[in-house]
Amino acid sequence: MTSDIRLNSAAFPEKKKKKKVKFRRVLFLMFALVVLVTFAFLFLFPTVFTVTNSFMSTTEISANYGKIFTGLGISGDGGRVFIADKVNLQLIPDRVSFSQYATVLLKSPEYLLKFWNSVIYVLPIVLFQLVVAAGASYCFARVETKFRSIVFFAYIILMLMPYQVTLVPNYIVMDKLSLMNTRWAIILPGIFSPFSVFILTKFMRRIPTAVVEAAKLDGASEWQIFSLIYMPLCRSTLYSVAILVFIDYWNMVEQPLILLTDQELYPLSVFLSKINEGDTGIALAIAVIYMVPPVLLFLYSEDYLVDGIAYSASVKG
Repeated sequence: MTSDIRLNSAAFPEKKKKKKVKFRRVLFLMFALVVLVTFAFLFLFPTVFTVTNSFMSTTEISANYGKIFTGLGISGDGGRVFIADKVNLQLIPDRVSFSQYATVLLKSPEYLLKFWNSVIYVLPIVLFQLVVAAGASYCFARVETKFRSIVFFAYIILMLMPYQVTLVPNYIVMDKLSLMNTRWAIILPGIFSPFSVFILTKFMRRIPTAVVEAAKLDGASEWQIFSLIYMPLCRSTLYSVAILVFIDYWNMVEQPLILLTDQELYPLSVFLSKINEGDTGIALAIAVIYMVPPVLLFLYSEDYLVDGIAYSASVKG
């Protein structure tokens, strides 16, 4: 009886210690949850604010925000100045209105023209960059030559350089080819970007050689190995690269500003800054329309994007 009492008294501090550790763990998890929810709100607020305010009427937007920019600078030289008046940030509109979208989609064709300019630029770049990258990456992964490492190292150097560094050579080449102020001045440099080649090459080199040797024993040609083995295994990586390339060129600004002089050829990414000079409601509506393609692409291909980024863990067929 005495020994049982001693055992129970010895176990009591241990149970108390475990409860204290569990309480601290729960407290830490709650604190982490609050921090994560706060940061998520801060990150999502601009997007949610843009979407909800795009459904406000022109009168309500003017009452809440007034005129964001004025056309005269301090010295009267025509520069834009932000008006520091009190602004009423309202997340939910008092009355839902589709007037902004009606103006953008039906009454003002210049906005849709710039939107389709972006589509015309981005889709060929994504498609043909993947075609070029698939062929080049297969060569880097399969062909054994003395200069393979040197050429691949040059690809890496070009990928690490900021776009501003390669902008001058691109400008000179486009000028020599008489392609300045044409759509090809944007599309051609984008097709031969080294980013896709680097990602696909790293993945293809992880494909087991035993798979290739087995295919060769069955009489498969190089084209059959490329199209029937490598491409299916690289499907997730191709999807992830396509998403990243699409987002990159969908938001391009420097290329059109330098390589294009005709504003009719500008994509919507460049035109968005000029929309802000006018009606704030129109700017919000066109910003929402501009966000739709990347968001839909991400939601549709989210699984492929995750698998492609995590390619280092395994090779998926």
